Amino acid sequence: MSARDDRAEVLRIGDVARLTGTTPRTIRYYEEIGLLPGAEGRAPGAHRTYREEDVERLQEVLRLKDLLGLPLEELSELMAAEEARAALRREWRSGVEDPVRQRQILEESLSYIDRQLALVRRRRDEIAKLEEDLAARRRRVRDRLRGLSVKADIGARS
Repeated sequence: MSARDDRAEVLRIGDVARLTGTTPRTIRYYEEIGLLPGAEGRAPGAHRTYREEDVERLQEVLRLKDLLGLPLEELSELMAAEEARAALRREWRSGVEDPVRQRQILEESLSYIDRQLALVRRRRDEIAKLEEDLAARRRRVRDRLRGLSVKADIGARS
């Protein structure tokens, strides 16, 4: 790979913000709270640089935030579990032959998936409860409208 190829892969924070539809401030904040990897090894005052995998991670963070409406703390937990699973996948794909370690990898992966499912299900249940509350409100308003229609019909006949 040439030096030119390396430069083509590296993006600045403004480029990443445009690609993901967010702001440099949001990206810096997400780094600060650990949702995105920080710019370790960056010299003070040097530009933040990102690679394609950083853009993909940010896109996933933003997608989950929008989709699930999770607080940043829970989103961070979800992403940490995903990172741990990715590390386990890399280890698995590297050709682990020891059946004991294979079992450990699979059990750890299952544990992370269970945590992620618990977060998603909790959010789903909260949304279902909100939906039930709104449906009940709609029924009450419709009942009141019907009641008004009946009163109006009776008043018109009088």
